[in-house]
Amino acid sequence: MDAVKADAVLDCRGDLCPGPVIKIARAIQTIQVGQILEMQATDPGSPADMQAWTRQTGQELVASHEAGGVFTFYVRRNK
Repeated sequence: MDAVKADAVLDCRGDLCPGPVIKIARAIQTIQVGQILEMQATDPGSPADMQAWTRQTGQELVASHEAGGVFTFYVRRNK
């Protein structure tokens, strides 16, 4: 997979649910439609939360991965 270039980064490491979802909901509004927001989280529930959040909001989960207990998500703002 090619590396995804983020237009902004949101650090939610150490936050527990629902913190990361609340923060990304606010942060996604600070970028332009079509741009990508990278979010880093350590909450083990984050992968399921991000799948649900993007499905419910119409944003696009472009890519995600986990390394060393840190989950990284790349979300494209669609609206």
